[in-house]
Amino acid sequence: MSKRMIGVDVGGTFTDVFVLNENDGTATVAKVPTTRPDQSGGFLDGIKREVDDLRDVSVVVHGTTAGTNALLERKGAKTGVICTSGLRDVLEMRRRDRPRTWGLRGNFDPVVDRRNRLEVPERTLADGSIRTKVDLDAVRAAAQTLQSDGCEAVAILFANAYANPANEAAAVALVREIWPNAHVSASHEILPEIREFERFSTTALNAYLQPEISGYLGRLETALRDGGFDGEFMIVQSNGGVMAVETACQLPVRTALSGPAAGVIAAGYIAGSAGFDNVITGDMGGTSFDVSLIHNGQSILSPQTSIDFGMVVRTPMIEITTIGAGGGSIAWVDKGGLLNIGPQSAGSNPGPVAYGLGNDRPTVTDANVVLGRIDPDNPIGGKLERLDVEAASNAIDIHVGTPLGLTTLQAAEAILTVANSRMAGAIRLVGIERGFDPKRFVFMPFGGGGALHAGAMLAQTGIARAIVPRYPGVTSAMGCVIADMRQDFVQTINTLVATLDEDALARFMQSHVDQGITLLDASRTKFDSRVLSFELDMAYIGQTHTVSVPIDVAVTGSRVVVPTKMQIEAAFDVAYEATFGRLLSGGVRRILNLRSAVTGKRPKFDLASLAPIGEGSVAAVSHRRVHFGTQWHETAIYDRLNLPVGAVIKGPAILTQPDTTVLIEPELQGRVDAFGNTIIEQQEGAV
Repeated sequence: MSKRMIGVDVGGTFTDVFVLNENDGTATVAKVPTTRPDQSGGFLDGIKREVDDLRDVSVVVHGTTAGTNALLERKGAKTGVICTSGLRDVLEMRRRDRPRTWGLRGNFDPVVDRRNRLEVPERTLADGSIRTKVDLDAVRAAAQTLQSDGCEAVAILFANAYANPANEAAAVALVREIWPNAHVSASHEILPEIREFERFSTTALNAYLQPEISGYLGRLETALRDGGFDGEFMIVQSNGGVMAVETACQLPVRTALSGPAAGVIAAGYIAGSAGFDNVITGDMGGTSFDVSLIHNGQSILSPQTSIDFGMVVRTPMIEITTIGAGGGSIAWVDKGGLLNIGPQSAGSNPGPVAYGLGNDRPTVTDANVVLGRIDPDNPIGGKLERLDVEAASNAIDIHVGTPLGLTTLQAAEAILTVANSRMAGAIRLVGIERGFDPKRFVFMPFGGGGALHAGAMLAQTGIARAIVPRYPGVTSAMGCVIADMRQDFVQTINTLVATLDEDALARFMQSHVDQGITLLDASRTKFDSRVLSFELDMAYIGQTHTVSVPIDVAVTGSRVVVPTKMQIEAAFDVAYEATFGRLLSGGVRRILNLRSAVTGKRPKFDLASLAPIGEGSVAAVSHRRVHFGTQWHETAIYDRLNLPVGAVIKGPAILTQPDTTVLIEPELQGRVDAFGNTIIEQQEGAV
């Protein structure tokens, strides 16, 4: 019996499915419209398109935007907070920042209404000593009040619980006894780390998401089991690793931005296999353009992300810059006569004007359709038979052309110029503005629309070449299949190196290792290897900002042996000098946090199995006129998946496949490498 691994990425417009046959290494893909508000419909529809019998499936890995969308759209559960007396308004005060930099206007409402943030007597000091023991009667009364007010979830947020969780743990144990469901989040379990607002925010958002995400994942798991699936169901985390569905239900805040993270993981693996260790990725879907940087084969993790203003999540996430410039992003002219793209998006329903589903405002996709870059007779996704070019042209005329005094073609080109400029700006932000030389990087476009804009990104950013993966429209879904299982842990130490309690540090490290190994052991996945990594957040005393200091930790079996104080100081000096170019003479070194990661390396499939088989064909399947700049070009259309390894296609050309369209502009060429990727670069002799 053949066994299959399935990766499913749910985006704002399309749900992408990547199915790998583990027996022969072959892969199939599907792309279906995302269903809203319940995304499970599109999830199951996409799988059923490629798999008849779920009993043949060994693992399903899911990258989801359900958590991100619930936060952005404020559609989480009604949530309550039980906190230390005097700290009721921490979520509202934040870091004394404002939604708008200038002026005093701009309101922010936390996800938990003030009347559902209740205080109880208790106090733990920063050194871990308990000044006031928690009043459990007050905790019980608060929990009952929140229940009677209709709260589905509750977060317990006590001061300095990272230093000593005793008070908070006692309150949590009591609340869990009387709370009607499992949706009880505790700050010392979610984030045992110093900084009050970040800990409170992350825990409150976790509680806010729990009913929504656990219900969604529960529906998916039930539907899969009812269909005969008896394999492992896992969820992609924002750090690029995967976790068991049970963990995701307990820690749903870790699913924020998980879909884009899976795309970055796949991009790194694909580019590394093709010989490129420095990559800037550009994931262009229907709603957004997500950019990330991979340096020396490693994606960059950010310790903290703000999903929207005031919604701070402090958990390791692959650093991704997102702008509203997807295929469905709406073009509009403001009162000053300036053309703008997004952030409003037509999404999957009604979608671009060309879809004919009711939208009358032009999008980036409509501009590509009008200019001939997207074939109106073969739209991706499989739901529509034909795109309405005339309707798209009329919408561009009404909303862009007439206000700006442009012809239809000029207006369509203007839409793409603005969209490309915004996307190039995002690429410069993560690359050039951080000191990276673009000539040392390749650009990897993916998502349904990314490969249409590869040439423009090369021209505007100075990157020499682009690598388009074999299945760019479902790269994030492929990343779900590739991603390793990973668990991250953090613990505040808050001590000078000179006074470090090495035994206490060893206990924290060992606890993290034991918890991580237990989670790996509970998985049904086979791992090629297990990797432990440790970092210390360190600074000189008096400094606020820390540097991440990787430390070498000896491991005997599964027992850790901590480095000496001298070794820690030496590691700090290396990291600090690499970051700032100098050391502070006489500076006293301080350790703030310990960060640990336990990773189970899942087996990878050979990307060469995706390469074209046989001789293929370099003959064009058709020709059509495509508009570039100021004129039409007779452009050859190729079946991309039928191009053989080594084929070189000179632009202008269009390569078509079920999940995306690849545009090769004049002066550029596309070369098929040994893995079926297309390398887009300047034609020889072209200026």
